[in-house]
Amino acid sequence: MIAFDCRTLVFAEVKTRRASGRGRGPRPDQQPLLWLRPRQRVRLRRLATAWLADEKHIRPTAHTIRFDAIGVTLDSRDRLLTLDHLEGAW
Repeated sequence: MIAFDCRTLVFAEVKTRRASGRGRGPRPDQQPLLWLRPRQRVRLRRLATAWLADEKHIRPTAHTIRFDAIGVTLDSRDRLLTLDHLEGAW
């Protein structure tokens, strides 16, 4: 995901997990941010570099570029259970 607030350009890795069980929330092994690996950091930086280098589109001028991680946990009916946002994850 790419977001811009007129000052900071954010490239975010979004991890989603589905909780098992009946409304008890996610187990520790289902917490999405625990599943982030170094290869995702490398991939996100490579994609950000390609996106910024693409001359076909106008890109925003940002004072800061940041890499975040977002963890989403859904129940069996795709309802949001948790949403964790880690700013400056990498």
